Amino acid sequence: MNSIRKYLAEFIGTLVLVLFACGTAAVVGCSAENGTGYLLTALAFGLVIVAMAYSIGNVSGCHINPAVSIAMLVSGKMSWKDFIGYLVAQFAGAIAGAALLMAFVGKESGLGANGLYKDNIWLSLLIEVILTFVFVLAILGVTSKESNGSVAGIVIGLSLTLVHILGISFTGTSVNPARSFGPALFVGGDALANVWVFLVAPLVGGVLAALVYKFLAGKKAE
Repeated sequence: MNSIRKYLAEFIGTLVLVLFACGTAAVVGCSAENGTGYLLTALAFGLVIVAMAYSIGNVSGCHINPAVSIAMLVSGKMSWKDFIGYLVAQFAGAIAGAALLMAFVGKESGLGANGLYKDNIWLSLLIEVILTFVFVLAILGVTSKESNGSVAGIVIGLSLTLVHILGISFTGTSVNPARSFGPALFVGGDALANVWVFLVAPLVGGVLAALVYKFLAGKKAE
């Protein structure tokens, strides 16, 4: 029953992330030229994390991101069983959130889907690996001490806002395979054809962050 509660929390959290954050991107736009919309989108992603961290964090840890879950797996902080359960819940939540968003604004809005930077796959992969690495490293650091519990949600939310402020103009900022897959599934076309970039790169970034943090913290690999 505890596992089911955790998976349901991850489903709800990822649904809310896609609906509200990707929804903000779809509604206000996120081009670098449109400064207000750009910042609103970055803030929306960060604020959703803050809201979810303090609502479902005590249930599931509020990963709502396969890149975070794989980092926790590599760090020895979760089992393979929970890892698979989290992934299923996160992708299901993202798909449900994108479906709701499409019902509100239509797929012509883009649904906040990610795109390649200058149609360059390798550059886009590198950008997403770096962005995810920084984001997940911040998560691992702030959650490493129980005494940080009261501020962890704020730190993680602000870290996500930070990587969006830089990354939106490049790829739209994924750092989250589930968040990318949901919108791409409904938008189709190039968004769906290239979504593998936004599945692979964040996972690689998450693993690298876990390995680097282990080294920095002086912890031996599990």
